[in-house]
Amino acid sequence: MFKSGRSLVLFAAALFVGVGAVYPEDKAGVRSDRNLHIDIPAKLDKEANVAFNIDRLALNGDMPFALGHLELLVNDYRELNNKGRIIAICHTDAGHVTLDDTAYNAARHVTTGNPYKGLLTSLMKKGVQVELCGATAKANNWAGEDLLPGVKVNTDAMVRLTQLGLEGCVQIKE
Repeated sequence: MFKSGRSLVLFAAALFVGVGAVYPEDKAGVRSDRNLHIDIPAKLDKEANVAFNIDRLALNGDMPFALGHLELLVNDYRELNNKGRIIAICHTDAGHVTLDDTAYNAARHVTTGNPYKGLLTSLMKKGVQVELCGATAKANNWAGEDLLPGVKVNTDAMVRLTQLGLEGCVQIKE
């Protein structure tokens, strides 16, 4: 495609100039001269109950979005003075976040311990009810002693989410 090194250099230079035209701002720095106008202020005028359906972990670096979103919602509830329940239901590929260090190491084939235990424990202290799907636990041969203190086990995540929906909980899929 490129018959000489000079052609390749010219192509690369043109590519960088083109990318600079598409992304002219310095993305590394934060611009303080920009304002965001909220068009639709979100509010909760009555008690809101939420069930977080967490079946896999999408990561932002090493942080699972679901756990970060749980933290945001807890903070929003506090700011809005909402007394609703927040229930996090972990199952299938996300069940391992509920494990203690020893069980986590065995399940994930690592020696680091559960990197999410501090955040999960903090969320539970702030009132989030964290549940592990019993079917997920059985499929992975996890027992009660493998779980972080405070994690509850439900019979089955799908039935539990259905139950909570019938009770008026809004489901957030993470």
